[in-house]
Amino acid sequence: MSDKAILEIDGKKYEFPIIRGTENEVAIDVKALRTVTGGVITLDPGFKNTGSCSSTITFLDGEKGILRHRGYAIEELTKKASFLEVAYLIIFGELPTKEEFAKFDNDVKKESLVNEEMKEIVNGFPKNAHPMGMVSALTSALTAFNPKSVYVGTEDEMYKAIVILLAKFPVLAAWSHRRNKGLPLNYADNSLDYISNIMQMLFKLPTEEYKMNPIAVKAMDELLILHEDHEQNCSTSTVRISGSSHVGLFASVATGVSALWGELHGGANQAVLEMLEAIKEDGGGVEKFIARAKDKNDPFRLMGFGHRVYKNFDPRARIIKEACDELFEDLDLNDPVLEIAKHLEQVALKDEYFIKRKLFPNVDFYSGIIYRALGIPVEMFTVMFAIGRLPGWIAQWKEMRENHEPIGRPRQLYVGEPLRAFKEYSER
Repeated sequence: MSDKAILEIDGKKYEFPIIRGTENEVAIDVKALRTVTGGVITLDPGFKNTGSCSSTITFLDGEKGILRHRGYAIEELTKKASFLEVAYLIIFGELPTKEEFAKFDNDVKKESLVNEEMKEIVNGFPKNAHPMGMVSALTSALTAFNPKSVYVGTEDEMYKAIVILLAKFPVLAAWSHRRNKGLPLNYADNSLDYISNIMQMLFKLPTEEYKMNPIAVKAMDELLILHEDHEQNCSTSTVRISGSSHVGLFASVATGVSALWGELHGGANQAVLEMLEAIKEDGGGVEKFIARAKDKNDPFRLMGFGHRVYKNFDPRARIIKEACDELFEDLDLNDPVLEIAKHLEQVALKDEYFIKRKLFPNVDFYSGIIYRALGIPVEMFTVMFAIGRLPGWIAQWKEMRENHEPIGRPRQLYVGEPLRAFKEYSER
């Protein structure tokens, strides 16, 4: 393959370098396009064919169903490391040594106490406020309580900002849930690991002992690892482009939370449960909805099947299906909605229509039913996704700042009115 791409416009040819990634991905470097052509731009709605950056964090091959972080396969990371270990890897580039992890874990725990005045903000929200709106606002508000975290001029300042956000974000997420349910706001318990701590902040009641289920903790740990980073998706790109203006980490992540809130992004697992509830209300007949999904004239679509990026089986879904099965067996659940989910999964995996089109259950399908099994309400599903995605947002922001990337400024193709004379008010 040539090391240059040739573009011809109006009979004139322009050459642009071809760049290859470490996994043989190919990109045409067009950053000089406007300069050398006198103003020509590329038009790519949704940026589906446009690379906004070079990154060393995550490699994703949707055709082959591959997901790796810093070169490590997601299958190994999920089974052999904890959420916080993978967070360290994604953010800092290498798996931590025992000494590095002990320090990191301790530093995060030391920052887990949230300023008491933050409670006043939490209590200022209506009880029926959506948790994602609350978490976005509370994350941005962290800046007011930690103003030094905005202008990170040194490595130590950046590390401090990262640790603060990793420590306090789950607390704010749990508080949004507790506010919705009218429950007292729980504090972090530094005697617990990161995932167990999240679970006790969500569920522990002051009137009784909270018993930790190790199978449930393991399922949550694996599920959140699977969400830690996923390349340049909508929310991650939002964090990077916000951060490119040199706004602080907390405000940048708050924009990522807002982007994730959309039903086309992080809201997919909520849509899965809403679909399952609709099937239940209709009588629980899975086959009827399978038939509707096959009918091209019916607008109904099965939620949680297929993926925009993965054209094969979502590798994250393979992993979390095992955790899902183990959790269901341990909890011995008697939930008609979850029974419908299992039935739907079994039918779809054996149906030639879905097999031919590679419409396999994706990570959103399994995450939704795991959250349901754990007792997490539907409105909190996307918040849990945000907790999982937090290390990825941090890593992408950190990489963008360390690479001194320019401020994001996409171009547009103007298709509006040409120059025209102004018509006076009296003449309109």
